[in-house]
Amino acid sequence: MGCLGVHFALTADESRRLVAAGDNDTVLAIIEEIEEKWDEAWLASSDKAWDAMHRCLSNGTIFHDEGEYPLNRAVLGGKHLYDGDDYVVSYVASNEVKDVAAALAPLTEAELRARYDLIDPDDYDGTQGEEDFKYTWGYFQSVRDLYKKAAADGRAVVFTVDQ
Repeated sequence: MGCLGVHFALTADESRRLVAAGDNDTVLAIIEEIEEKWDEAWLASSDKAWDAMHRCLSNGTIFHDEGEYPLNRAVLGGKHLYDGDDYVVSYVASNEVKDVAAALAPLTEAELRARYDLIDPDDYDGTQGEEDFKYTWGYFQSVRDLYKKAAADGRAVVFTVDQ
């Protein structure tokens, strides 16, 4: 993995439509609408840092169903709305967004670094080191800020990445 990831805080209508979508084509059509709108006030790009970020917030792996709630929901651990290998659509409901935001809020750079240092370099596509961590930390702060803002406004969050 290593494609460009983005978190979007959804309006109530976008959330309702996305959860109700019955198939991959409908999910991707709704995601495309959200992406085309590109509402910068309600999104956080994570570029390729999403991979390390998820590993830091779960159990060090890229698996979406591992790690502990609520941190594991921040990137890949939400409800997967797309069934395929070419795209990820990971949805976090508004009530879980509040939990994720509260769990992300106190994480310091040193704490995230300690988690980063536990990533198995043989299982990670990135180049581990100071530069990669700083890159991850920078994007982490934006994602954390988005979760805080989304929680305050009662919004769900969806993470998307094409593979």
